[in-house]
Amino acid sequence: MADLSALDGATLVLDLDGTLVDSAPDLIGTLNVLLAQEGIAPLPLDAARPFIGHGARRLIERGFAAQGQPAPAARMDELFKRFIAHYNNHSADLTRPFPGAVRALSDMKAAGAKLAICTNKLTNLSMPILEKLDLAWLFDSVIGADLAPAPKPDASHLIAAVEAAGGMIGRAVMVGDAATDAGAARAAGVPLILVSFGYTEIPAAELAPDILIHHFDELPDACVRLLTA
Repeated sequence: MADLSALDGATLVLDLDGTLVDSAPDLIGTLNVLLAQEGIAPLPLDAARPFIGHGARRLIERGFAAQGQPAPAARMDELFKRFIAHYNNHSADLTRPFPGAVRALSDMKAAGAKLAICTNKLTNLSMPILEKLDLAWLFDSVIGADLAPAPKPDASHLIAAVEAAGGMIGRAVMVGDAATDAGAARAAGVPLILVSFGYTEIPAAELAPDILIHHFDELPDACVRLLTA
């Protein structure tokens, strides 16, 4: 492993779903409960994984459309409330951190890095997951779409996460899995690391990250390389 002293004072900003945690089983499980209540067949997990990352309303819309049933616009508020009510009670049933995440982030935090979450998930849905999985202690800020001036891919979301953690945008690195993360990083002028194991319809390699990683074991070295380039 590289000398991690370069991480002292830097801010590492992570997406949540598909980057830090594998939350697809609980998200798609909740979507399928909602579809079943509407008399619609469930979606296979692998087919629906790429729908994650744009918020619950968009997930519902994509889920209905995938089964040939456009989501009824007049009932979206009701469907959203039902989705959230179920998901709140099951958000950490099967969700787990990706392998190596806790060790890598612990090492980076010990080296003096600030850690932040920048997610299009609502903050009050994100915090219970972090707490239930004993991850909350790692992070200096958690900024969901509701706490940002505008959600990813807007640069202001990433900037808000860095500032809330007490960091500086000029010493930040974004880690994500999808186009929203890539867009926010590029708009903010922040180096970009993408994971190859996340939720994206466009393969991560095609989003032109500065570094593509395949396991969290690679993350500390990747961040040092970008911060010392």
